[in-house]
Amino acid sequence: MYAVVRKQQEKSDRGDKTMKARNLLDAKGKDVVSIDAGSSVEDAIRVMNSRKISAMMVTDHSKSVGIFTERDVVKCYLKNEGKAFKDIMLKDIMTTDLIVAQMDDDLNDIMSVMVEKNIRHLPVVESGNVIGMLSIRDVIQTQVGKLTSEIHYLKDYITGSYT
Repeated sequence: MYAVVRKQQEKSDRGDKTMKARNLLDAKGKDVVSIDAGSSVEDAIRVMNSRKISAMMVTDHSKSVGIFTERDVVKCYLKNEGKAFKDIMLKDIMTTDLIVAQMDDDLNDIMSVMVEKNIRHLPVVESGNVIGMLSIRDVIQTQVGKLTSEIHYLKDYITGSYT
């Protein structure tokens, strides 16, 4: 069910400190919204709307078995033309071939995989359990913040104004 994000070789020879999935989850929180696979697509849409999220884990007996996203809603609509969302079960439409990150995966690798595979939401697993969810927005905002800080410090270094 899971394919794991590839890991970049450590850059210890240069002493680079790379940000990991763990760091981002610690900052944003590890709240994972889930719904039972026997629930309807309508139920999932209502939860997603009320929680203001665009993806959620699908579980069966508390075990993660897939993910349901806004893209799945579109696919479901096109696949089941005319059928009411309340009559379509998540287990029949969810995405089951998941790519996941692990806590120590580098954010650069995570971002590369998300872009390459056209993924907007990436579950983070630890010991086989989903413990967090990263969005491409989370990753990009973190990387932009890091780059902004580096630019600031480099400008200060170049100009000699260590403020």
